[in-house]
Amino acid sequence: MNIDRIVLAFAGFAILVSVVLSHYHHPYWLYFTAFVGINLLQSAFTGFCPLAMILKKLGRSSGSAFS
Repeated sequence: MNIDRIVLAFAGFAILVSVVLSHYHHPYWLYFTAFVGINLLQSAFTGFCPLAMILKKLGRSSGSAFS
């Protein structure tokens, strides 16, 4: 898996988990959902993604979105 697929999979997983937690635990978990969505949106325009930087340092192969 390259960095692009890992970032998208992690974002999807984080959103799903936070929605479930907001339903069963506390609605404040929706703030985490918003944070992930905002981070995805800004990375689409700027190319800056903290998770992508961490994965690059761990030696994962780069995709076309995060170089």
